Amino acid sequence: MALPSLLRSTRLRRGTLALGVATLVGLAGAACGDDPFAINWVETPDTVTLFSLARSELNVVSAFDFRGRTAVVVETPGASGQWDVAVDTRGGEIVMVPAGALGVDSRAAVAPIPGTSYDDLVEAPADTTFYVEDQAVPVDLNTVYVIRTRRSVGSFGRRCFYYAKLQPLATDAQAGTFTFFYDAARVCNDRRLIPPD
Repeated sequence: MALPSLLRSTRLRRGTLALGVATLVGLAGAACGDDPFAINWVETPDTVTLFSLARSELNVVSAFDFRGRTAVVVETPGASGQWDVAVDTRGGEIVMVPAGALGVDSRAAVAPIPGTSYDDLVEAPADTTFYVEDQAVPVDLNTVYVIRTRRSVGSFGRRCFYYAKLQPLATDAQAGTFTFFYDAARVCNDRRLIPPD
């Protein structure tokens, strides 16, 4: 056998062996319940205060990006479409306004979940009729809310919704402030609001 043929044959065997080993390792991991593509996350709740769009001053944080966990100044150039929910004062009360209700091209939505505690809310509703995309949602301190984020590119290039849960802590319609406690899941299109076991 000529030397170039022998080298090609050896490389082919090594490549086949490496592929076989990788396959066995992957199968062993799957057999043990480890998903190599699983996104493990831990709860990292936080508290945020936003200011109503109705306030007279500009350049205050009035909206929130739940996936990015970032408060947003709506008037900032380039902010359009980079947030999920804004805060406003309407009819003398604080409301959450999904981006689409302010003319932004967005599928972000708010779902009020009355009669449930923050800790007991472990999964976002599957029924899309629970979600409000196109109008303001009044804030009730005794209600928890699910936020469905705008669609964004997630892992492996997929278009994803992400979900968060929110507990209002305080509203002040006169001062135009809204303080809430929240946490956001980190898995594309997964409605679980707590980390997987």
